Amino acid sequence: MNTKHTDFYHSDSDEPHRLRTKQILSDHPEIRSFIGKNPYSFVIIVGLVGFQLSLAMLLANQPWWLVLGLAYLVGAIANHALFVMIHECTHNLVFKKRSLNILASILANVPLIVPTAVSFRKYHLKHHVYQGVYELDADLPGRWEARLVGNSHLRKALWLLLFPIVQATRPLHLRGVKHVDRWIVLNIVVQLSLDVAVYAVFGPKALMYLLLSLFFSIGLHPLGARWIQRHYLVDSLQETHSYYGRMNAFAFNVGYHYEHHDFPSVPWNKLPSIKRTAPTWYNTLSSHSSWTKLLLRFLSDRNLTLFSRAVREETGDENTARIESPSATGVGASPP
Repeated sequence: MNTKHTDFYHSDSDEPHRLRTKQILSDHPEIRSFIGKNPYSFVIIVGLVGFQLSLAMLLANQPWWLVLGLAYLVGAIANHALFVMIHECTHNLVFKKRSLNILASILANVPLIVPTAVSFRKYHLKHHVYQGVYELDADLPGRWEARLVGNSHLRKALWLLLFPIVQATRPLHLRGVKHVDRWIVLNIVVQLSLDVAVYAVFGPKALMYLLLSLFFSIGLHPLGARWIQRHYLVDSLQETHSYYGRMNAFAFNVGYHYEHHDFPSVPWNKLPSIKRTAPTWYNTLSSHSSWTKLLLRFLSDRNLTLFSRAVREETGDENTARIESPSATGVGASPP
């Protein structure tokens, strides 16, 4: 798709998922049964945190090439899975109590080195309400960011490589977000304490393994293509895309992104069931089957840039209600 390199695509339509949700439920009310919590996700969090810290400890005295290699091949997948679990906690899909979900996300954050779990919660929930609204959707690149990267192969590769840093700048173009609260402070204190402990007890290689795993998990790695897969206008003006490839088995179905936006109160293990239950609503949509193929295309295709996104004007209180309180359909996400 040939999109402009100087600005985003401006859409005159409303946020694309709210109306779909009602229509799908009208056709398939049985989807309501998928809504709920999955407390077993907490077991996964504990297991992944223990795995990453144990592997970091084992690498403390190993050669640097092994630290780098395992961070790319193993650590990236584990950390990416922890990001998915933080995402589950963000939507309150692990425990009933909001506070327990936040605490679980802070635990999942531990191997990720940078305290991002609570701030992600704030920004991501707004993304669901205000998809494509530049001043409210932190998933959108900043205009300065898109101009700086342009359509250069090298700059796009560097953008992905440094994505954890780039993502931290996104809140600068947002409004109406309280950037610091007690949960943010707790997240920072816990994370920095663990970072210092890892360095003091296991040494620099252990900490570097975790840091490299972070950068690879959302950066210049096939897993990093997920950031392109979700909302970039690749071949059409379809704003949301799912990925149905094999890596969903290691990424806890995070590729089912269209399904997730339609039903954000459905936990990861039930997302494939939505597609199976309502195939006519999903089989006709454009989707991706390979993150690796998408990564290579993003890097090589000069027509695919950070401006390959749709933006819209704020749609107001009707969308806000979908997240700020459970709707009559029972599919509204929990409040931030």
